[in-house]
Amino acid sequence: MRETSGAELFVVSTGVEKVAVDFGKPTQRWLERVSLAEVRKYLAEGRSRKGAWPEDRGDHSFLEGAAREALITNPPNLGRALSGATGTPHRY
Repeated sequence: MRETSGAELFVVSTGVEKVAVDFGKPTQRWLERVSLAEVRKYLAEGRSRKGAWPEDRGDHSFLEGAAREALITNPPNLGRALSGATGTPHRY
């Protein structure tokens, strides 16, 4: 297991409420939860918009060490996401 900064949660602010596979396509599917392995798989398959996920920009090594879990959502939904009502939790 990789060492973390000691933080329990790292919030990733995005332009959408949740992470989606095939974003903007008829096959778009919102992800309720995602692991780093799943994100890498989707990116390798070309199922993400370039730059849409932190991992797509090469930031995953920083995120992996930032906390035990990340929560990906947009600012208007942060409160709801923290309560578990929306957003995409991301475990490392």
